[in-house]
Amino acid sequence: MSEAYVTVTGNVAAEVSYGETGAGVPMATFRLGCTERRYDRERACWVDGETQWLTVTAWRALAVNLIGSLAKGDPVLVSGRLRVREWGEGEARRTRAEIDARSVGHDLTRGTSAFRWASGARGQPPAGAEPAGAAVRGGVVPGWIADALEARKASVAAPAPGPPDSAPPVRAVTGTQVLVSEGEPEGGGQGSPI
Repeated sequence: MSEAYVTVTGNVAAEVSYGETGAGVPMATFRLGCTERRYDRERACWVDGETQWLTVTAWRALAVNLIGSLAKGDPVLVSGRLRVREWGEGEARRTRAEIDARSVGHDLTRGTSAFRWASGARGQPPAGAEPAGAAVRGGVVPGWIADALEARKASVAAPAPGPPDSAPPVRAVTGTQVLVSEGEPEGGGQGSPI
């Protein structure tokens, strides 16, 4: 059976959540909102069409890099395997579209982005390095993930000078931990939806 691979543009609709499988495989998920834009000839303007909501799941190095790179509202391109999950709730049947991401990047048609190489090979900490600060942070996420979050917070632009009442809000980056069931295969992306 062939698989459907797609590339989708949209906006990050919720903060990226981070977790690890029982085997310690990093994973991250976020919701992606994709709204069609079309030209209405009668009104002579661009209008929004229907919004499609997708759940994006990333594994291993990509999951780790998403934590320090994406925030709610960011315009992104996501490429990966499309899946449609179906389940029942009583008599009702539910479906959810998901993308098992292979690559994610900022949509540069709407802004600029600065690339930084991940530390270590394939986004992992250097061999033999103990994750700094994991115990201090309560072990919610590995220290090197928490460091990426701190670096992201520090890179957010400071508010413009002026009266305190007029300063724009600074966007905060947060990460949450999700524990995936022990039945999740180490291959990633093959288990139950989050």
